[in-house]
Amino acid sequence: MQPSFPPSAAMPSPAPWALGIVAGTAVQLQQARLWPDGVYGGLLVLALLVAGLARHGQGWPRRAGRLGVSLLAVFAAAFLLAFAQAGWRAAAFQAQALAPALEGQDFEVVGLIASSPQLDGHAVRFRLELEQARQGDRWVRLPPLLGLSWYAPRPTQGRLQGLDEPAAEEELEAQRLSDEALRRPLQAGERWRMTVRLKAPYGLRNPHGFDQELHWWEQGVQALGYVRTVARHAPPQRLAAARGHWVERARQATRAAILRQLESSPQAGVIAALVMGDQRAIERADWDVFRATGVAHLMSISGLHITMFAWLAGALLTALWRASARYGPAACLAIPAHVAGAWGGLLLAAAYALFSGWGVPAQRTVLMLLIVVSLRTSARLWPWPQVWLLTMAAILLIDPWALQQAGFWLSFVAVALLFASDVGQSEARPPGDRVLRPALVRIWLALVHLLREQSVMTLALAPLTLLLFQQVSVVGLLANLLAVPWVTLVVTPVALLGVLWPPLWSLSALALEGLMALLTPLSHWPWAVLERPAAPWWYAAAGLFGGLLLFMRWPLSLRLLGLPLMLPVLFWQNPKPGHGSFELLAFDVGQGTAVLVRTAGHSLLYDAGPRYGPGSDAGARVLVPALRALGVRPDLLLLSHSDTDHIGGAAAVLAWLPDLPLMSSLAFDHPLLRSATRHRPCRAGLRWQWDGVDFELLHPSAEFAAGTRKPNELSCVLRVSAAAGQGAALLAGDLEARQEAELVLQSQLRADVLLAPHHGSRTSSSDALLDAVQPRWALVQAGYRNRFGHPAPEVMARYAQRGVGVMQSAYCGAATWRSARPEKVQCEREAAPRYWQHRVGPTAFD
Repeated sequence: MQPSFPPSAAMPSPAPWALGIVAGTAVQLQQARLWPDGVYGGLLVLALLVAGLARHGQGWPRRAGRLGVSLLAVFAAAFLLAFAQAGWRAAAFQAQALAPALEGQDFEVVGLIASSPQLDGHAVRFRLELEQARQGDRWVRLPPLLGLSWYAPRPTQGRLQGLDEPAAEEELEAQRLSDEALRRPLQAGERWRMTVRLKAPYGLRNPHGFDQELHWWEQGVQALGYVRTVARHAPPQRLAAARGHWVERARQATRAAILRQLESSPQAGVIAALVMGDQRAIERADWDVFRATGVAHLMSISGLHITMFAWLAGALLTALWRASARYGPAACLAIPAHVAGAWGGLLLAAAYALFSGWGVPAQRTVLMLLIVVSLRTSARLWPWPQVWLLTMAAILLIDPWALQQAGFWLSFVAVALLFASDVGQSEARPPGDRVLRPALVRIWLALVHLLREQSVMTLALAPLTLLLFQQVSVVGLLANLLAVPWVTLVVTPVALLGVLWPPLWSLSALALEGLMALLTPLSHWPWAVLERPAAPWWYAAAGLFGGLLLFMRWPLSLRLLGLPLMLPVLFWQNPKPGHGSFELLAFDVGQGTAVLVRTAGHSLLYDAGPRYGPGSDAGARVLVPALRALGVRPDLLLLSHSDTDHIGGAAAVLAWLPDLPLMSSLAFDHPLLRSATRHRPCRAGLRWQWDGVDFELLHPSAEFAAGTRKPNELSCVLRVSAAAGQGAALLAGDLEARQEAELVLQSQLRADVLLAPHHGSRTSSSDALLDAVQPRWALVQAGYRNRFGHPAPEVMARYAQRGVGVMQSAYCGAATWRSARPEKVQCEREAAPRYWQHRVGPTAFD
């Protein structure tokens, strides 16, 4: 006989507390600058006082007015508590930031490797838990956690140029010692002494771009840098073998074992992601397939995997617990089998989530499982909205900045949609004879449940997916119907069992290859992905509500009202320049150039930014996501010249838009031209007009291009001018002073905006050019603390002498200028500043 418990309705509702925590966290994350610590401390005290008032109010007579005041006090106390604790933690963390005066300096540090080192091209990236730091004979205070890169030395003639023979030998010896230290893989938990050069955690800022600085903030990293391996510093030295950091060491060992077992398999990275949450191991080409087919959520540790793991572990433990009663019933009498199985499954699932990296989906799932297990084993049951809200509040108390993550919203909105649409209560029945075998009935109901669940996820989540990623998979429903059961019930369990017996990883990879054989053709379907511009959040909210209505168990006439609510997010268009006007968007791509020119109905992309490393470039990381979010598909890609910092992202752009026409000064045998369907060399005198806006190429001439030239000398120079002289822009590539002088004699150069030639190098931006152009603004696209010293001080002085406003991408982010408002440049870093974003000034160059 089960003991009786008071009904759950008698328990105080957690909803006001949870709503207050969510609201307080959301408001605190909008702060551009943090307040002093004392203010947050005072708010914490006030929160406790209000909480006491709310506690006292619970004993008041149940009258409507007093009950409302009590609930409002509960909400206010939770709001203040969440706001104050998030602000206080942020202020304490910000106090550990790297002092600006220490950027670009060398320090000898001692610390523990706190993460699994990752091989990225010619560099090993890891995090160092700092123990001590010194500069010369004095100790210095540095942030406690550093994000470091150790580049494999590559002796070059340029590095040794100008050194006498003894100095060159010392450099080569330093490189040899660094190679020797790197020959044995770094291990998490090892203690090292090394010399590092540090800078603040700076990230690119572009419209609708990924907030890299928030990512580092959440990870606790307050300084980035690299290991110095030059002769004047002592070589890196391993001081002690690995100790502590057991989870990271286990993750690193498992990853290495997977890669050894699957050395020749293209699915090794996906198996590593499924077993230990290492999403960086997945190749970009595989990610493209997963995103196009809408199954990316399955290819890393997700709530579905952890729930499945908890269920399987709980079922196994329950069976073992019951079997143990044969040898002694004491344990089962003390703790029922279903209770032991539920809590044991939860603990094992939490360990799995911790091993996988403890991401937001894992946190959300473990906390929700904890609440559900607690309620069910105590014979209490809360409505799902209360459990949902309580889980959200718990995560935000642990990690307030999770509210800014796309994964947070996808996780919680998906769960809410499934519960609200009552997916788990499907009333579908198999057709035909009612007398069927129970196994067939269960299979049928499972298939119907899967179809309804995936329909909700695909259609109802589409508005949120468009808001967050500006694309949604059209083939996602079909792909998930195939992938969800296969990955969840076959690939992932077998991959997890491979931890116990590694040959199973090969079997899991084989199963995954079969799935990829089906997904790859789907991803190549011409209409596999629907791309839409990023709409305002309220459009997505209306679309989500509309998608939910479609799947509610209400009359059809009410459900069909959801369709018009989904239309605004599908047909949203970003504002465009008027006829005869144009706008210029200089992307923040680091040390490189990429500029978008938009008219009323056309657009041109001038250069495509740099290549950052193997598998990483400005095209994939910055340009394609930004262009997709803006709703822009360029009509022409113009590559000024062949330097990597100008064409590094071109391949990704051309892969996204295979039919995009290309104009450039590249040699006819350049590899990029093989992937371009249409190419035309840029030549001086070429003109065209789009929507009343004139485009004219000023350099190079056909005669000039025919000779043997350096790439910079061949830079395509483009002048764009609005109708009726409303404004003009001059894009000069990496043109140098000699070609600038020739250009001044041949062309009309007057322009309101000048893209600073060669990123502000001392070899460009001559007096003659500036006097001819007479710009109001100069845009300098150069990396933060770049090694070239761009923009050069003497160039900045020339601009200052003429009263030219200089906007550097390093501290402005992406810069937008409009011919209709030529007196203003809009900086992305100033559009919505937040306290975790690094603030830099115009002197940020080495």
